[in-house]
Amino acid sequence: MALIVKKFGGSSVATPEKIFNIVDRVLREKQVDDKIVIVVSAMGDTTDDLVALAKQVTSKPYGREMDRLLSTGEQVTIALMAMAFNERGHKSVSLTGDQAGITTSDSFNKGRILGVDPNRVFEALDAGNIVVVAGFQGITEYGDMVTLGRGGSDTTAVALAGAMKADVCEIFTDVDGVYSTDPRVAKEAFKLEEVTYGEMLEMARLGAGVMQPRAVEMGFRYGVPIHVRSTFNDKPGTIIREDYTVEANKRVITGVADDKNTAKVALVGVENKPGVAATVFKALAAKNVDVDMIVQSIRSVGEPKTDLIFTVAMDDVVLAREVLEELQETVDIEAVNIDERMAKVSIIGAGMLGQPGVAAQMFDILSQEGINIEIISTSEISISCLVAEDRVKDAVRVIHNGLLLDQRG
Repeated sequence: MALIVKKFGGSSVATPEKIFNIVDRVLREKQVDDKIVIVVSAMGDTTDDLVALAKQVTSKPYGREMDRLLSTGEQVTIALMAMAFNERGHKSVSLTGDQAGITTSDSFNKGRILGVDPNRVFEALDAGNIVVVAGFQGITEYGDMVTLGRGGSDTTAVALAGAMKADVCEIFTDVDGVYSTDPRVAKEAFKLEEVTYGEMLEMARLGAGVMQPRAVEMGFRYGVPIHVRSTFNDKPGTIIREDYTVEANKRVITGVADDKNTAKVALVGVENKPGVAATVFKALAAKNVDVDMIVQSIRSVGEPKTDLIFTVAMDDVVLAREVLEELQETVDIEAVNIDERMAKVSIIGAGMLGQPGVAAQMFDILSQEGINIEIISTSEISISCLVAEDRVKDAVRVIHNGLLLDQRG
């Protein structure tokens, strides 16, 4: 007997026919005593369609009402899938995120899961049901619906798996695992049999779209093995866990990620004195604007002005601009310049720890391709470069083929 949480994304549940395909697969693979929880996204492009619908009404980011709207997409899917299971002769019940016991912060459009009380899910399982849960959503202490951001259904699935002490969390998608980079950009990309939580977290944070970073955090926190695999075949995918095999440990670099959802913000002529940077970033944080790749440029010794450069997600550009322009009324900032034609390219690998020269190799490869680097940032297991958006695919391809293929021999 096993307790398994399975998550299916929007492309996997895009039509009633595809929903029935999932139902048939789950029933075919289910052992007699297995307990199955399924987490689903909205069907196909439903979320995008709802966003477009909202834009016909307003251009302003009404967070609470937008989340109320977007949360309906998953609720359609869970009802249809529960009906489909019952049509196939197996008991099933659908639950919203609220009903599944998922509580969140009140950060609309990018909520964080604060807790999971799966008692109602266990009750439904004990009654012989396959339980279908709406991903991407939870509820605040005040009863407001909150969505979890891009890829939020992954986070729902892993959080549920952790709270329920599931044996495994399976993330089904339209690719058959985690690749060394996007195969659509570099045809030489190869599937990874396994990655660590740390590596997958960096890959997801830096643009790899297979998993949401918070989902990987949940997996690490609860120690839940995550199996990323294809909806459309039965082949093994990629296992994400704490440790991997000796063979995988030979890698220096695990993957190359890119993120085009990036804008560069330059605060020109900022007062060069203590406390100014803190004021800027506190104001952005108060509006839940995530900031990355921060660089402060000193013009010359004793210069009373400095330039502060950082990146934000494209989704946060409008809000960031509003915050910074309002800040100009109280802080001496000569200009706020935002360039939306930027992208990030990153290399990730636990093997880079204690391995000198990797950064130099990366920079040399970009130089030979004529790709200029605007900002550089590093962590223990990643190196990121901000480049022009129209060169990011070239950057991914040459870095991948110059570094990852080389280490494979």
